[in-house]
Amino acid sequence: MLLDSNLIIYASKPGYDDLRNWMSHHPICVSALSKLEVLGYHRLTQEDRDFFANFFSALPVLPITSDVIDQAIALRQQRKMSLGDATIASTALVNNLPIATHNVSDFRWIPNLVCIDPISKI
Repeated sequence: MLLDSNLIIYASKPGYDDLRNWMSHHPICVSALSKLEVLGYHRLTQEDRDFFANFFSALPVLPITSDVIDQAIALRQQRKMSLGDATIASTALVNNLPIATHNVSDFRWIPNLVCIDPISKI
């Protein structure tokens, strides 16, 4: 299962113990773009940087391949969507993985992409 960046950020915050527990019971991975989005945020505290660095080092990080880029282009040609969402959705599609996100509505329209919102299920 591919985690969207928003779940990674939620997992770092107090009050999301159930989400962290859910993550620990599912095989998860992340897109290289999520690593860039999260660790590249300019207002991270050192504590946040340490949390996210440990988080990403513990999971498989899937690369942005030529196939992912081609799929992201195809998605963006169909509908207006952010580069980040297109790349993360494409990473899931190319690797035949469901995507776990709290922003299901951003991805629901994409054929063959299974979306799971673990926050609403918990």
